[in-house]
Amino acid sequence: MRSPEHVELVRTDPDLPPVAVIDRRPMTTGKKLVFAAIGLLAAIAWALVAFVRGESVNGAYFVVAAVGTYVIAYRFYARLIEYKVVRPRDDRATPGEQYENGRDFAPTDRRVLFGHHFAAIAGAGPLVGPVLAAQMGYLPGTLWIIIGAVLAGCVQDYLVLWLSTRRRGRSLGQMIRDEMGTIGGAAGLVGVFVIMIIILAVLALVVVNALAESPWGVFSVGMTIPIALFMGVYLRYLRPGRVSEVSVIGVVLLVLAIVAGGWVADTPWGAETFTLEPVTVAWLIVGYGFLASVLPVWLLLAPRDYLSTFMKVGTIVLLAVGVIIAQPAVQAPAVSSFAIEGNGPAFAGSLFPFLFITIACGALSGFHALISSGTSPKLVQKESQLRLIGYGGMLTESFVAIMALVTAISIDQHLYFTMNAPGTLTGGEPGSAADYVNGLGLAGPPVTGEEIQAAADSVGEESIISRTGGAPTLAFGMSQILGSFLGGASLQAFWYHFAIMFEALFILTTVDAGTRVARFMLSDTLGNLGGPLKKFRDPSWRVGAWICSIVVCGLWGAILLMGVTDPLGGINTLFPLFGIANQLLAAMALAVVTVVVVKKGYVRWAWIPAVPLVWDLAVTMTASFQKIFSPEPSLGYWAQHAAFRDARAAGETSFGTAADPAAMDAVIRNTFIQGTLSIVFAVLVLVVALVALWVCVKAVRAGGLPTTEEPDAPSSTFAPSGLVSTDAEKEVAAQWSAYHDEHPDRLSTGTHA
Repeated sequence: MRSPEHVELVRTDPDLPPVAVIDRRPMTTGKKLVFAAIGLLAAIAWALVAFVRGESVNGAYFVVAAVGTYVIAYRFYARLIEYKVVRPRDDRATPGEQYENGRDFAPTDRRVLFGHHFAAIAGAGPLVGPVLAAQMGYLPGTLWIIIGAVLAGCVQDYLVLWLSTRRRGRSLGQMIRDEMGTIGGAAGLVGVFVIMIIILAVLALVVVNALAESPWGVFSVGMTIPIALFMGVYLRYLRPGRVSEVSVIGVVLLVLAIVAGGWVADTPWGAETFTLEPVTVAWLIVGYGFLASVLPVWLLLAPRDYLSTFMKVGTIVLLAVGVIIAQPAVQAPAVSSFAIEGNGPAFAGSLFPFLFITIACGALSGFHALISSGTSPKLVQKESQLRLIGYGGMLTESFVAIMALVTAISIDQHLYFTMNAPGTLTGGEPGSAADYVNGLGLAGPPVTGEEIQAAADSVGEESIISRTGGAPTLAFGMSQILGSFLGGASLQAFWYHFAIMFEALFILTTVDAGTRVARFMLSDTLGNLGGPLKKFRDPSWRVGAWICSIVVCGLWGAILLMGVTDPLGGINTLFPLFGIANQLLAAMALAVVTVVVVKKGYVRWAWIPAVPLVWDLAVTMTASFQKIFSPEPSLGYWAQHAAFRDARAAGETSFGTAADPAAMDAVIRNTFIQGTLSIVFAVLVLVVALVALWVCVKAVRAGGLPTTEEPDAPSSTFAPSGLVSTDAEKEVAAQWSAYHDEHPDRLSTGTHA
C-alpha cells in the first residue's frame, strides 16, 4: 500500500478489511497542467460567448465553456465544500447500510445510484425552460445555467443530500421541522408537500402530451419497464455487483427497444395497439407511479432510472458532438428587447426575475432537494460518494440545459417565434404566422409562409405553428443539428420524433421517483401526529407505504386527469405556478441547510448556502410580488382576474384568450386559485426564512446549537468514492473480495471496484 503519509486506511473492526480510504496524495504536476489548460480553454470560450458578436459566434463555444467550468468547479469548489462543510466519514454507516431492508433502504453501487439520481432530478426543466428563455437572448440564460448551477443548484443538491444522509434519509419537510421547530416545520411540511403534488402533476401532464397518439414513444418507453425489472433481478440475484455487465446488456436492450419502436409504429397492428388516447396514457402513468412507489427500490425504480440515464446522457453527448462538428451559428441576439421590455411571446415578464424562474432545473431547482432527501440518501453506500451524486449529478443536468439552450438559439429566430408564440397571435396559418413574426423586428431576412410549411414538412409534421411549451422547439432544433451530421435532411423527421420520445422518457423518470419521495414526505408528516400514526415514521412499513402511495397518486392523478379532459381545468389551472413554486422550494431547502451549517459551528462557511439562498429569495419574492400585484393582466393573476370578471359583468361573451362565456368563467376561477396559492406559498416560504434567520442568530450567539443528526454507527462495508476507483481503492476492494471468498455468508454488493 501507499505511504501512510498520503493514504490512510480506516478500520472499524480488526477482523475486517478497511472500510475507508483517506487519500491525501498531492496533485501531480501533470494534473495541475491539465486543469490549467482546461481553465484556459474555458476562459477563451467564455470570452467569445460574452463579448464576440456576429456570425463568428457558434454553438461549439458554449459546449467548451460549460464543460471547462464544470470540470474546474467539481475539482475545486465541490472539494472545498466537501472539506469545510460536509466532512464525509466513510467509517460511519449510511442509512442504506444501517437500515437495509431490501425495499427502501438498500446500499446501491454508486454508478447505478448516480444514474438513478440524475434521472430522477432531470425532468422537464432542463429541456423546456432554456428553450423558452431563449427569447431573452443567449447570454443571460448561459450565465445563469452554468454559474447558477455551480454556485447554487449543485450546492443545494449536495448539501441537502448530506443533511438527509446524516438523518436516516428524512424528507426535506421533516428536516425543516426537526431543525427549526414547530412553526417553521409546519410551514415547511405543508408547503413542500403541496408544491410537490403540483410538480408531479405538471410533469405527468408533459409526459401525457408527449406520448399520447405516439405509438413509437409508448412502445419504447413501455419496454424500459421489463428491461429494468430484468436488470434489478440480475444485480440482486444472478450476478450481484456486476454493474458493467448489466449496463452493457441494458444498453443493448434499450437500443433495440428504441429501434423496434419505430418499426412497430409503422405496422398497422402496432399503430392500432400503441396509439393511445391522452386519458389512457394518464391512467397508465398513475398506475406506473404507484408501482414504482411501492415495489422494492432495487427492482424497478433504481435500475430503470439508471437505464434511462444511458439514453439521456448518450443523446445529450451525441448532440454535443453534433454541435462541435456542425458548429451551428447562433441566430439569437446576446440580449433581446423582450428581456428588457418583458413582452415576449413565449412568456411575459422581464429578465429579472422571470429568466431565473423559467430556467429552473438547469440551474437551481427545489425539486432536486426532494430527491436528495428522498430516495438517494437511502441508497448511498458511503458519505464520500455524496459529492459525485449530489454535486456531479446537478452538473450533468446543467449540461443538459446548456445543450437545450444551444438548440434553441441555433434555430432561425422567425421559426423559433413561429413555434413559441400562441395561436391567438400567429393565427395558426403559415401566412398569418409569417406576417406576425416578420413584424417582431427580428434580425435576418423575413420568413415566408412557404418556408414555415417547408420546415414542418422536413420533420414530418402537418404544422409547427404555435407548438408552444418548449418541447417541440427542442425536438426541431435537435433534428436540425443531429441531421446535419447523421443522415442529412432525409433523417430529420426521424430525429424529430426520436427527440419527442426522448423527452417523454426523460421526464417520466422524474414522475416515478417523485411519487416515491412524496410517499416518504406524507409518511413523515403523519408520523409527527403521534398516537397510532407514529408507525408512519418508519417509511418502509408496508401498510403505511401503500396508504401513502394511494393518497399521493390519488392527489396528483386526480388533478392530472381533470387537466387532460379539460384544457382549462385540473392541473392546467396550476401549471402557471410551477416555476415559482419550484424555486420557492429551493429557498426552503437552502434555508434549512444554512441553519444546520451555522448550528454545527461552521459559521465561516455559512456563505456557501447563504449566498444562493439570499439570491433565490430575491428572485422568488420579486416574482411572487409581480404575479400578485402587477396591474398588467398578462403578468398579474389578480389583474387578469379583475379584467375578465369586469368583462363578464359587462355582458361580454368573449374576452382575451376566452372564446365563450364558459371559458371566461374558467379564467376567472383559475386566476383566483393561482393568485390565492401564490400568496399562500410566498407566506409559507417567508415564515421558513424568518424562522431560519432567528435560529441562525441564536446559534451564533450560543456558539453553536445541537442538531438532529443521528448518532454514529460503525460501517462494515467498503465502496469506492468516484465513478472510477483509485489504485488504493482497488487494493482494498481486492482485500474485501478475498474476505468474501472466505466468508460467503457476508457477501456484500458494495465492495466491487
